Formats: sequence, structure tokens, C-alpha cells
Amino acid sequence: MPSSDAPLTEDLADLYENAPCGYISLTPDARIVKLNQRLAGWLGCEPADLIGKPFHELLSFGGRIAFETHLAPLLRLQGAVDEIALDLLQRDGSKLPVIANATEKRAADGGHLFTRLTLFRAIERRSYERGLVAARTQAEAAVDAEHRTSILREQFIAVLGHDLKNPLAALAAGVRMLGEGESLSDRGRLVVKEMGASVARATALVGNVLDFARGRLGGGLALATQDQDLTPVLDQVVSEIRAIAPDRQVIAEFSIARTVKCDPGRIGQLASNLISNAVTHGAPGIPIEVEAHTTGDSFSLSVTNGGAPISAPAREQLFQPFFREDVRRSQQGLGLGLFIVSEIAKAHGGAIDVVSTDEFTRFTFTMPA
Repeated sequence: MPSSDAPLTEDLADLYENAPCGYISLTPDARIVKLNQRLAGWLGCEPADLIGKPFHELLSFGGRIAFETHLAPLLRLQGAVDEIALDLLQRDGSKLPVIANATEKRAADGGHLFTRLTLFRAIERRSYERGLVAARTQAEAAVDAEHRTSILREQFIAVLGHDLKNPLAALAAGVRMLGEGESLSDRGRLVVKEMGASVARATALVGNVLDFARGRLGGGLALATQDQDLTPVLDQVVSEIRAIAPDRQVIAEFSIARTVKCDPGRIGQLASNLISNAVTHGAPGIPIEVEAHTTGDSFSLSVTNGGAPISAPAREQLFQPFFREDVRRSQQGLGLGLFIVSEIAKAHGGAIDVVSTDEFTRFTFTMPA
């Protein structure tokens, strides 16, 4: 037994035979001239059983292709190749995935003497890689299916919304004729008024659905811009809201000193959505304040109402489609109004902001004039 003071030496023969990897050496025509016990053990045979055999006999069909088309040509060019994935055939015919590093040993005159390969078992690595590929394939298929479903759904919404507009227009015309041209009792006038309000609400909902579908299908909101005095546009919107909600006080103050380059119909829609939102969610006893003015090169419109504040988490999602805060699920609507407001603002190069405290909630739209 060597003393503790004696220098330690490595048994090179044992290191070769029992290394934590496989070693194999090939002739220039790819016949096996030497391999270690570790590799033979992996394959289920003795080293002597394989000496002189073509290396191809140890390779799967895919491994032969990789060797001939990738590993061997690169060795000719570079003299060394790293991390080539191969499948070896074990004695029972099963595959053993390995990662190969290879070099060429050459004579002084440059002649090719041997090809040396170091092989590492890659069973877990290959399983992990295949799992990643399978997961990616599944994810891509799921995304593709969801995309197709989304397109189909939004096309259906667009067609449905378009087909609803014509009967709603006929209903609106009929209600208007009844209210203006027929002699009605007090109850009849009340019924006609309620019908008109319901038709107006349904028309607005269909319009929001169509705008949502257009935006999601890639067309975006269409704008017909012109230089417009917005005071009469906003006056009309406020008058319509007052007629629909006569029990709510709407105070309007407009100071618009110049024309604004915009789509007046869309600005009217934005204002109507904001004021309707204030009517729905604001405290009934507190007036709704609508202000609009031009300052320098900008136009701004704000709508303020009282009532319970909007929570901070809800404010972060207010302008997302179909979002409705939990405490207000009893309120009617699809949750598209503020999303459409945000889209109109973006289409005009503007922005929409909200401030909500215990005293008031204020939505403010600003855009270049």
C-alpha cells in the first residue's frame, strides 16, 4: 500500500476503459480499431466483439445520415467537430442517444490515421429536448386554433351587428312616427318614449359591437376627418342624453374658440359614451359636468360625475373590452363603451385619462386640435 507521502499517479489504462464517457477510434474508412469498456457496456457487448466492424453497424438509420452528411464532412474541413447528436444501436436493437465530439489524428505528412470520438449518454437530454419540441408544437397549435376561432367569432359579430342595424333603423323610424304623428294617451306617450330610449340604446350597443369587431379584425376605426366646430356636435349629444335621462342633471360648459380637425361623428360618439357612462355609474343626486375647450394647439373634453370611486385595479382595466367592475355587474351593457372611447382617442392621436376620488370621477380626452 503506498505511503501517504507518495505522489498519487493515475492509472491511464483504467482511466481509458472506465471513463465516465465512451471512447472509440476509427480507421479512415470508418472501421472500429479500439473502444473502451464503458462504451461496450452501454451497447451490451465486449470490445473484442466490435473490433474491425464498420462503425455504421452501431448507428441507427438517422445516425448514419448524420455521420455521412454532417460529422464526416466537417471533420474533413475542420479536423474537429463538437456536440453531434447520434443514436447508437444496442445489442437488443434499442437506440441509445449520445452526443459525440470528434477529432482526426493525422500523420506528419497530413495523412489521415484515425478518427477519435468521445461519446456522452444523452437519454435525459434528448427526452427533455423532445418534450420541449412537443410542448412548442402543442402551444403553436393551440395559438393557431385560438386565432382561427377568434377570427370566426369576430366575423360572426360583425355580420350579426350589420344585420341588426336595418331592423333597428326601421323600429326607430316607426317609434318616431308614432310620437310625432299620432294622438296618444299619456300612457301611450310614456310607452313610446321608453321604446325610443330602448331602440337608441340597442342601436348604440350594436354600433359598439361593430366598432369592436372592426378594430379586432384589423381594419381599425374609420375616420372621416374635417375642420369642425364641435360646439353644435356636443350640444346635440348633451340634448340627446337629457332626453333619454330626464331625471339626471347634465351641466355643459363649452369654450371652443377654433375649429378642430377630427371626425365629428366619432367625437360625438366618444362624448355620448362618456356621458352615458356617467349617467349609469354616477350618483343620481349629483350633477354631471361636461366641459370642452381649446387651448393653444389642443382640444380637451372632460366628463365629471359624483359617486363611489373606481378602485385602482379597476382603473387599470377600464379601457379593456368587456371589462366591468365586479361591484357593478348588475348594470346593463357589454363593457365596450370605454373601450370604444379609447380606440376613438387613439385614432385621433389623442389620449383618455381618468381620475377617481371619493369626491368625483373625471374622464378627460385630449387631442391635437
